[in-house]
Amino acid sequence: MESDTRHPKAMTCKDEVRDYSGYRQKLPGVVEDILAGCGEEQSYTHIDYEPAPSEAEVIDILQNLREMLFPGFFSREKIDPVNLKYNMGRQVTLLYDMLAEQITRAVRYECFKFDLECSDCRKRGYEAALAFLQSVPDLQHQLAKDVVAAYKGDPAAKSYDEIIFSYPGMFAIMVYRIAHRLHALSVPLVPRIMTEHSHRITGIDIHPGAVIGESFTIDHGTGVVVGETARIGDNVRIYQGVTIGALSVPRSKADEMRETKRHPTIENDVVIYSGATILGGDTIIGARSVIGGNVWITEPVPADTTVLLESPRLIYRKNPLRV
Repeated sequence: MESDTRHPKAMTCKDEVRDYSGYRQKLPGVVEDILAGCGEEQSYTHIDYEPAPSEAEVIDILQNLREMLFPGFFSREKIDPVNLKYNMGRQVTLLYDMLAEQITRAVRYECFKFDLECSDCRKRGYEAALAFLQSVPDLQHQLAKDVVAAYKGDPAAKSYDEIIFSYPGMFAIMVYRIAHRLHALSVPLVPRIMTEHSHRITGIDIHPGAVIGESFTIDHGTGVVVGETARIGDNVRIYQGVTIGALSVPRSKADEMRETKRHPTIENDVVIYSGATILGGDTIIGARSVIGGNVWITEPVPADTTVLLESPRLIYRKNPLRV
């Protein structure tokens, strides 16, 4: 009698399929339960004939805008003086269509979601996309000043190119400036999708509603927070872990606070070192002030002031001898 030399698992495969196939038959019931949940009041869904904005498309728009704002740095193909005009024309046309579609979706989504008075969503999409692209030269000038400010303030930077290619603060500022321009054009949802994408990548959280002046620098950057109603002047430099935020309010008052100024004002030429927390809509940091690391500020600071914590009392102990 010949022995069965098949692998032990080979002898049990059919049994396993037969034994467990009954579980698969329960999946239609699972689907019905999920669908029933979608209809509940507290279930957040967007099941409609009109699509919401696409996060993937918005991120793709950012990548294409990065190529346009810094030609030749992030392009997927060679850019030279001969083909620059052709490539720019193709990119502008592509971005116009992509932006118009996502803005149209966002406007239409907001109209249906909040039962707003109907407007010509498609027209608003085309108009906002065109207005944004017409502002690209101004965006390029703003970003050029940000690059120069980062280079002048960081001895570790060897070139402007290094900052453009690799600095997370520069990436976050670029995305903020794009998103802020769309926010100023009253585009819903899309600007916030953009800045939260940057937040995930860099750890830098800048709300598109914040107003930030020229030559802005975020050094290192991880953990930086800039709130919606913050106002930041020109030539401001902030370091990692800085919060320019709002004071906490009771939940019962959250709705009435949405349209108020909740975040600080930082005037021109201010430096804010790592770990500083500055809170409140009435808090103004005066021009040319220096805010030291790890301080907590909820009151105005006059111009030309340095704010520091007292030096801590350090304890030095001799380590035991190690054999």
